[in-house]
Amino acid sequence: MGDFANYGGTDEENAEIKRLNVELESDSDNFENWEKLIRACEGLEGGLNRNSSPQALATLRDSYDRFLLKFPLLFGYWKKYADLEFNISGPESAEMVYERGCASITNSVDLWTEYCSFKMETTHNPDLVRELFERAASHIGLDFLSHPFWDKYLEYETRQEAQDRIFAILNRVIHIPMHQYARYFERFRQMAHTQPLAELVPADELAQYRSAVELEAAQFAMPKTEPEIERDIRVKIDAAFYVIFQRTQEETSKRWTYEAEIKRPYFHVTELEHQQLANWRKYLDFEEAEGDYQRIVCLYERCLVTCALYEEFWLRYARWMSAQEGKEEEVRNIYQRAATLFVPVSRPGIRLQYAYFEEMCGRIDVARDIHAAILMKLPDCVEAIVSWANLQRRQSGLDAAIEVYKEQIDSPAVDLFTKAALVVEWAFLLWKFKGSPEEARAAFAKNVEWYADSRHFWQKYLEFELEQPTSAEVEAQHFARIRNLFTDLRAKSRLSPGVKQEIGKVYMTYLQQRGGKQAMKEFLLIDRELFGPQSVSPITKAKLSKDGAGLPELDEATRSKAERRFPAFYELYVDPDPSAQGPASFH
Repeated sequence: MGDFANYGGTDEENAEIKRLNVELESDSDNFENWEKLIRACEGLEGGLNRNSSPQALATLRDSYDRFLLKFPLLFGYWKKYADLEFNISGPESAEMVYERGCASITNSVDLWTEYCSFKMETTHNPDLVRELFERAASHIGLDFLSHPFWDKYLEYETRQEAQDRIFAILNRVIHIPMHQYARYFERFRQMAHTQPLAELVPADELAQYRSAVELEAAQFAMPKTEPEIERDIRVKIDAAFYVIFQRTQEETSKRWTYEAEIKRPYFHVTELEHQQLANWRKYLDFEEAEGDYQRIVCLYERCLVTCALYEEFWLRYARWMSAQEGKEEEVRNIYQRAATLFVPVSRPGIRLQYAYFEEMCGRIDVARDIHAAILMKLPDCVEAIVSWANLQRRQSGLDAAIEVYKEQIDSPAVDLFTKAALVVEWAFLLWKFKGSPEEARAAFAKNVEWYADSRHFWQKYLEFELEQPTSAEVEAQHFARIRNLFTDLRAKSRLSPGVKQEIGKVYMTYLQQRGGKQAMKEFLLIDRELFGPQSVSPITKAKLSKDGAGLPELDEATRSKAERRFPAFYELYVDPDPSAQGPASFH
């Protein structure tokens, strides 16, 4: 909006819009401020219309465009935007908004129905209106709550007095399990009684019915007139239609249990209850077991309107789709929608999964670009850096992986404790992949001075030394290395007493299980130092001190970084708790 000297309103209105824009620049996830901005723009100059100033109209459009780019699943706002455009610029502008809205939320029964209703009132070409209805049907026709759309379609054809088309629509709808299936069947059945036989079923089926009726008459030696034959054919056709009704009724009943539990079928930024998520999981399990591809996709798309901010459903959808034959582009589309629109970059797991998918498809540069995009927003994301380095190792060799670590460690944008974790990964690469524990040990040793305050650094350094193979000849040397490592930790690290105790327990276990004849002397010394009373233990004294004497020198914020762990995405995954209650966090 910097192109305009003002927003088109009074000084007070302009100041409010400017304030809200500034706040949204720093916190674009603040839904309440977005709503305030939209209301403020709609109220410019006493309410916008076709006579409003260009500045005010531009302000309104810019705000709606940015808002709906951020929250594209809000069908009600697409409708409001289209109404505003209709009042300001006419039907063509409104139609453009409807097109954008339906492209953004392709399975919204409400929005497609509103669009079709708008088209009915503003377009006099029946072919164009029917084309739109058919487009809508391809997206929302199978929705369990699609009856408003089908009602609108039938209303249009009733206006056109197109009885054949009405019957054809009803003939489609009676096969669809949906909320109000019964009334469509009743209307279909009534119309069927007045339709010519040739319009009720295909010619080959009609011939079969006629043969059956004539055969029955012949068996009883009772020739029938043509009207009697037609009557008997209609009875058989009606019975066949009733079988369809029963099947639809059964399929509807199967789904009713899950549908009845859906309390919020639309998108909102607030959290859903755990029970709602559990119901979606069960519903998807059911539909997948039924095995109808179109119905499964339809349900996933519905679920991902309501649950758009929960990455578990995007991952589930991508995993399910990847198991279907020849659906590479569909899987890509799922990942792209999740990564670019709905799951924030602060939760990078799904973006990394997307990168692995593209790598699998041979699009290595795309996979690299995804990693780079994550790090533009999260320069301290250890998992993304490690993932990138391993991508390079797989595709270009060890030196390419090490180059990634070098670049990130040298980068001023990367935090000190992130760099400590990267040094660890570099050392483990030298050890595990190159097979050179000497080079790995050198990498650890030369970086102790830099990263002595990192919990992760010390834990992994100790893990590395503990896992080195030994023999009777080199066991003493092995013990000396581990002992010196723990001595350095105590002397050089400013980690909190609790962390030192945690790492110390690992060392004490080593002394018990692998120590020599004098190991218990060392064991009891460490035990006293870590767990003794404060009169003899600097660790206990630091933990219990009231005046701060002996506490680590790190401030709270730095200590939080120094002692953080770096779990991978899959390490954080846990199966959902079926008994969980209350709001379900997005994280």
